[in-house]
Amino acid sequence: MAHEAEEAAGAAQGDAASCVAPLFPLSNVFLFPGTRMPLHIFEPRYRQMVSDLLDGPGRLVLGTLCEPNGKHAAPCPPGFEAPAKPPHPSVLAIGGLAEILQHERLPDGRFYILVTGLGRVRIREAPCDRLYRRVHVTPVCETPVCPSRECLLREKLTRAVLTRCKELDALPDGVSLSQLADLLLLRLQLPSSVMSPLFSELDVEKRVLGALAEHTRRPTDGGAI
Repeated sequence: MAHEAEEAAGAAQGDAASCVAPLFPLSNVFLFPGTRMPLHIFEPRYRQMVSDLLDGPGRLVLGTLCEPNGKHAAPCPPGFEAPAKPPHPSVLAIGGLAEILQHERLPDGRFYILVTGLGRVRIREAPCDRLYRRVHVTPVCETPVCPSRECLLREKLTRAVLTRCKELDALPDGVSLSQLADLLLLRLQLPSSVMSPLFSELDVEKRVLGALAEHTRRPTDGGAI
């Protein structure tokens, strides 16, 4: 994941500036930089999206649908018009820029695709005349950890990641704190309400501390998660 994430970050910074990309909104799905994700495409609008992508650069944004707050709206006072509902379900402002690595078109028009995460991007709705949605994509810059704190946080993160990743004896050299925090978050399998703010956090130290806090709250049960 570390090597792929480094390449992905460069690709995202170099290619995502001031562009518009298709949006694939999903519930409780977070595409982290450097990770790969298989997707089954079956809805007509997203079949159209993939067909269009295969004729172009093959890049899209995986956006996480915002969870409803569960509260009922207050009744509208007499004489006032109720506010209009948004035309599309809301997604997090931070999404994952993806690139299609492999695809298989099935006889009935469905697709199986494999995408890789190129990096976090900031997104906002863009006009679109297709069945699917498009978004404006802007690269984001993370706030690095203060050098005086890096050694301590790296030690804590490494210990937590190795606790969750029993198949690993050690971590490769050169893995950034941002990548370590993401790896820990992936292993924790958090609910969307908890993962959303952590995935969207661009201050690396805050994301690290949040990931460590969730690791502490959730026992490993003596095995890998």
